[in-house]
Amino acid sequence: MKLGCRMPLQRARAGQAAAVAPAITSAIALVLALLAPGLAAQDSAAGYPNRPVKFINQYSPGGLGDTFARALAQHLAERLGQPFVVENRTGANGIIAAEIAARSPADGYTLFMGTQSGLVLNAATRKNLPFDVIRDFAPISLLFSTPFYLLVHPSVKATSVAELVALARSQPGKLTYASLGRGSGHHLAAEQFSKLTGIDIVQVPYKGSGQAMTDLLAGQVHMMFEGPVTGLPPVRSGKLRGLASTGAGRTVAAPELPTMIEAGVAGFDISTWFGFVAPSGTPRSIIDRLNGETRQMLGLPATAQRFAAFGIDLLPSTSEQMAERIRVDLPLWTKIVRDAGIEPE
Repeated sequence: MKLGCRMPLQRARAGQAAAVAPAITSAIALVLALLAPGLAAQDSAAGYPNRPVKFINQYSPGGLGDTFARALAQHLAERLGQPFVVENRTGANGIIAAEIAARSPADGYTLFMGTQSGLVLNAATRKNLPFDVIRDFAPISLLFSTPFYLLVHPSVKATSVAELVALARSQPGKLTYASLGRGSGHHLAAEQFSKLTGIDIVQVPYKGSGQAMTDLLAGQVHMMFEGPVTGLPPVRSGKLRGLASTGAGRTVAAPELPTMIEAGVAGFDISTWFGFVAPSGTPRSIIDRLNGETRQMLGLPATAQRFAAFGIDLLPSTSEQMAERIRVDLPLWTKIVRDAGIEPE
């Protein structure tokens, strides 16, 4: 009798187990599905990179942006074991380069030197960009910031900012300045100079600093706000005259030059930052790895020593800090552009 009672009970338990098994299998499958993106991201970071990485740079060869991009690319290649190939895509104040980066696969194999000029200033001065600054990019880290230097050709009869202002006022619309296009930091610095001093100077846009400096050295344009790498050597050799720097304080690179404020232009304080971004959607694990390697480079004494002569401030940051910098800068520079009377186009 006991055996006879046990058999139906065993069959019932077997039936229950058979019924529960599919549910357990489904639950496991659901858990694995939920974990899959994270596991895939970890795998992508663990094996990243396994082929060359493209590093898009909006600046022409030879300038500060290109020099720093190549130094960073070399560091990443040495640390991660794959080539990081800098690709210079100049023109349209970085819009061409930014659009290429924004439309690239979000797999960590296309990166971009995302600058204040290429991202924030374009958003403030253009109505219809082919990318969205916030939506289409994943910030990795800030890199550095630098002021500009006001340079004039020796043929310009001015040895100080005050003399340049007086000369421009006596010849409205006659003096020209080189820029890297509408909305570039070079352009906005000159427009701010014009607004704060009440002078009328004419913009001559170029695709890159190299072309602009060639014409400035030849006297084809009269002045330019330029960075230290291409701007200061011809000042030291006497081929150009440096009048001032545009930051809040004098620079290590050219301590003899007054700031624009010291030179009498009240309220003139402009520096530009450079950063490092990837297409939006790039796995967070890859962003974190690139951020760690970038901050490691920025913290090296050799990096500080190499770029000390350029008078730049290194800005290692988290990806969140760079994202916040962009969010803060957008309304700030939109107001500066509006106050300068520049109409977005």
